[in-house]
Amino acid sequence: MKEEMNSFDIAVVTAELDRMVSGHWVDNIYQLNPKTLLLNLHGKEGARTNLIFEAGRRVHATSYEVKKPPKPSGFCMLLRKYLRNGVVEKIQQHQFERIVDVTVSCKGERFSLVVEVFGEGNVILVSPQGKILHALSYRRMRDRNVIHGEDFAYPPPIGGDPKTLKREDMNALKERGQLETVKAAARFLGVGGFYAEEVLLRSGVPKDKPCASLSAGDLDAIYENLQELLSAVLGGQLEPSIFVDEKGRWMDVAPFFLKKYEGLERVRFASLNEALDEFYTKAAFETKEHDVEDLVSQETSRLERILREQEEALRGSQQNAEVYRKIGDAVFLHLNDIQVLLQRIMAEKRGGRDWGQICEALQKEKRESRAPAIFFGAIDSDTLTVQVSVEGESFSLDLKQSAQKSASEFYELAKRARKKAEGAQAAIEKVRGQIAEAQLAEAERVEEAVEVPTVARRREWFEKFRWFRSSDGLLVVGGRDEATNEIVVKKHTEPNDVVFHAEVQGAPFAVVKTQGGTPPERTIREAAQFAASYSHAWKGGFGSADVYWVRPEQVSKAPPSGEYLPKGAFMIYGAKTYVRGAVLEVAVGLKREDQNLRVVGGPTEAITSQTKVFVKLVPGKEPSGIIAKQIRKRFVESSPTDSRKEVLRVPLEEIQSFIPAGGGTIKQ
Repeated sequence: MKEEMNSFDIAVVTAELDRMVSGHWVDNIYQLNPKTLLLNLHGKEGARTNLIFEAGRRVHATSYEVKKPPKPSGFCMLLRKYLRNGVVEKIQQHQFERIVDVTVSCKGERFSLVVEVFGEGNVILVSPQGKILHALSYRRMRDRNVIHGEDFAYPPPIGGDPKTLKREDMNALKERGQLETVKAAARFLGVGGFYAEEVLLRSGVPKDKPCASLSAGDLDAIYENLQELLSAVLGGQLEPSIFVDEKGRWMDVAPFFLKKYEGLERVRFASLNEALDEFYTKAAFETKEHDVEDLVSQETSRLERILREQEEALRGSQQNAEVYRKIGDAVFLHLNDIQVLLQRIMAEKRGGRDWGQICEALQKEKRESRAPAIFFGAIDSDTLTVQVSVEGESFSLDLKQSAQKSASEFYELAKRARKKAEGAQAAIEKVRGQIAEAQLAEAERVEEAVEVPTVARRREWFEKFRWFRSSDGLLVVGGRDEATNEIVVKKHTEPNDVVFHAEVQGAPFAVVKTQGGTPPERTIREAAQFAASYSHAWKGGFGSADVYWVRPEQVSKAPPSGEYLPKGAFMIYGAKTYVRGAVLEVAVGLKREDQNLRVVGGPTEAITSQTKVFVKLVPGKEPSGIIAKQIRKRFVESSPTDSRKEVLRVPLEEIQSFIPAGGGTIKQ
């Protein structure tokens, strides 16, 4: 699978980005990992674009939601200092190298953000005076230095610039002697090994052909096919595609058809940016998914190994129990004969005979089928045991104890073996249950561990505030803090709207957007519960709160003489209409909207009228982050099996945004 972008990719993608974001403002900058930056941009008409810069690998716009780190890195903070609120003037490729140069004008000065998409890669901020302000990594090199405060210099070109190459220059290839054409062309043409192969393939020239053997026709063909590729790039004659092999694996992404992949399936895109976004987003997701799957698989394999060991132990214990029982039965069945045999052996030994004489006599009697010698096998003088064979079982008996006691000991061994087998069986059942759970939960565990990429959707204006739609379909909007509280009242309140406020210090305002009509009693009740639940009464652990509502003209920013109103606060003049004892309770639900899942939250009655998948919350001390995870888990459990994967893609942040400040607890 393709790892990093090449010069042709850079040429196309920078041209697309230049058309796309020139004139856009830099809203913010994030460092996603040690090598990756995310630039949030916005245009004049509200168009928003996110750019991904991964040093040594890729540069493109992304339409996917990207998880941002909670705290910016030092390098990120420095970039924000110089570039935030600046305007992107130009994005271009340096010569035909894997280098992207982003020019940003900020506070009357022009800065360059240089992204190196080769080797280890780097991101370098260059001052208007051409000095290195900051870099992702500093280093001293043979041909240049990347050191703070020093003059910035581009790395020397690896090969020639194919855009300036002329036909007569091609003759120099022959001077490379016996060097393979593909190796010489990679550097000489300045296109790298991959496209050197593509050019030779299109030209019908074997890549291992010695340079000295190239004919004039070969050189003509190589030059013409190189110019054809450059013409497609520079002239915009593109077919951005992802190439897919016969197993469905994404192999490569390119701005046009590649003869090297002739016969492979192609997934086409409107722009190379879109193709790169899909390709690298999927590649990053699949890599992480495989890593997590490996961990899950290792756990399952560990349990299966334990199961095999326990099953083997069970079989051994069961076999031992059966053997010991049979021996005990055999001894008791022939107890008298065996006891006589034991006593005779010990009596003859005490009588002065040696072990050899005793064995010889018993063997003779055994050949004559005389009892009890027929059970005799051998004597171990070191352990003072006798080997006997009874009822098809061969075993040893202690000459120092009675046959009856030996039989009892074998029964005791059988009992212990059975008990051990029972323990092994219980352990096996437990491990089998663990394996079954692991297998059933494997997909869910993978999906929980891996953030599935989701396409960023366009946000409605009210989503920056608290909001819900009432059971009657009316939009209700409330402030989140002092700043948004002021915006809701001053900017988004119209003459016929209704303004709610909990009778609690520091409570936010909530506005019912009536669309010129009169809000039904049910919406009034729901808006009151909304205002109460998202007030400080929730954090205080109250069960209910009083709420009043007024008309917009009763809300004023003008305080009484001699008084001062802080930001987000307003004066209320005239009569208030109260809703007493509004219950503090909200619901967070999940509904399908335009084929996509959407999180909704607000008063319980309003949410339960929109969806059957919801969770009720009441005031409590559980942190909102933990509650959000619990809610999503319940969403998964309440969803059909075939849609659980989609539910797990719902960002926790969207759920968390509907949980009142101060946390809470799930109502059972």
